Amino acid sequence: MEELLLSTADDVKHLAYAIDTFYFLICGALVMWMAAGFSMLEAGLVRSKNTTEILTKNISLFAIACTMYLLCGYYIMYSSAEGGIFPSFGGLIGGENSVDDVLSGGEDGPYYSMRSDYFFQVVFVATCMSIVSGAVAERMKLWAFLAFAVVMTGLIYPVSGYWTWGGGFLSEAGFSDFAGSGIVHMAGAAAALAGVLVLGARKGKYGKDGQINAIPGANLPLATLGTFILWMGWFGFNGGSELKMSDIDSANNVAQVFVNTNAAAAGGVIAALVLARLWFKKADLTMALNGALAGLVSITAEPLAPTALTATIIGAIAGCIVVASIVMLDKVKIDDPVGAISVHGVVGIFGVMVVPFTNSDATFGAQILGIISIFAWVFIASLIVWTILKAIMGIRVTEEEEYEGVDIAECGMEAYPEFVASKK
Repeated sequence: MEELLLSTADDVKHLAYAIDTFYFLICGALVMWMAAGFSMLEAGLVRSKNTTEILTKNISLFAIACTMYLLCGYYIMYSSAEGGIFPSFGGLIGGENSVDDVLSGGEDGPYYSMRSDYFFQVVFVATCMSIVSGAVAERMKLWAFLAFAVVMTGLIYPVSGYWTWGGGFLSEAGFSDFAGSGIVHMAGAAAALAGVLVLGARKGKYGKDGQINAIPGANLPLATLGTFILWMGWFGFNGGSELKMSDIDSANNVAQVFVNTNAAAAGGVIAALVLARLWFKKADLTMALNGALAGLVSITAEPLAPTALTATIIGAIAGCIVVASIVMLDKVKIDDPVGAISVHGVVGIFGVMVVPFTNSDATFGAQILGIISIFAWVFIASLIVWTILKAIMGIRVTEEEEYEGVDIAECGMEAYPEFVASKK
């Protein structure tokens, strides 16, 4: 009988390990699909003459993120001493769990594959880098951007990731960020802000007498499709961060996270649309799209603890914040074609700071420490890298190339060619 019970217990562990690994991989695939969402969103919000280049950036940055995180980023983030500031440096992602590791580890043993963990984490890195892409669109050199992506995904993000999810000093201090409002989204916005400040605004965006000239995107249906793709992918982003679903409590938690993620996005859309109607006297689609993303970013720091109604309210506040932030950043001449700094940065800070209202284990002091530490590290490190790249290779295309569109200058092809001449 004892042998039978041991055999049954082992079978249960095998099954739970398989379920949690499979869930991790599926959520990772959902987050990977967000790369398509960012591509479509950004392609829709830039002018047609810059579409090919921004699509090239998005697929290239994803490949670079996967490679750099494999080579060194994952090791930096998860192979360093607990409670530290300075990470260990090394390469690759280590060995896989053995059957003995799983069966003999007890409650503290591994319950999902190490390879599934790497896959889930690497798509977060790519998401962080995708935020930078839209903010510097329409005037940055492609190869300067890709060079920055190497440093961002291989070093800058993994270091602050070690401080938090890797068990570093912010984790020890009690900083709470369930799926990355600050760790992923604010970090990407900090890098983007540094790039925008070094790069400067697009030609014609701001007049000499202070006027702000709107530069509308070329394809709002594409931008809307991208937003829906991101909305869908976010269920993997937040849901997968529960890390487990093979028991009743974990499964219930995953369901709550899904419901709250959806509720916050809906609240963000409604609030942004209503505020835009009151402020601009029009139902502004781009603000509604950014409202959805703002709601998603705001709930990412704590999608489990709130009720669904509270999550809706958090998303609604975020939807109002993002509209005001986009307007305010324009007034101080920070040119962000897709609103990425507002959506991911300003709202990311809000998402982190609202956590203690629903999670009693979080403190405002730890949350503030986390925001300051992550933002300062990513912004300063990024500013240094952008400045070095500017000195070595230049980061901005020429005025003529910007006028004609970076598609031809950087990629040699147009996304929407009006006609193709051919000889008979």
